[in-house]
Amino acid sequence: MYQSFEDLEVWKAARVLKKEITALTKTFPDIERFRLSDQLIRSSRCVGTQISEGHGRHTIPDRLRFCVIARGSLSETLNHLIDALDEEYITEEQINYFRKRIDEVGRLLNGYITYLNGKK
Repeated sequence: MYQSFEDLEVWKAARVLKKEITALTKTFPDIERFRLSDQLIRSSRCVGTQISEGHGRHTIPDRLRFCVIARGSLSETLNHLIDALDEEYITEEQINYFRKRIDEVGRLLNGYITYLNGKK
């Protein structure tokens, strides 16, 4: 039976991360609305988007390619959070929280990649 991307634990975790990032950016100064806030929202959204797009592809190599892109978007999200820390928009405590969340999504994503590699 066909499984929807919405059933994937990695997609669910990416969705939670995206929502938390969006809430965080609402605390940033207005001047960052179309700069750092927008970049953070886009990169965090891209994780789930790539997982879902890959899930809809026919071949395992296609699915894997999109998972690798999603992993890159996780790294990009962390980089933007480091920028927010450097600008003093977030605290060390906040970035440490998001590092853990990003690591969690990354572990799930790596597990999904391993699963897909086993189906080749």
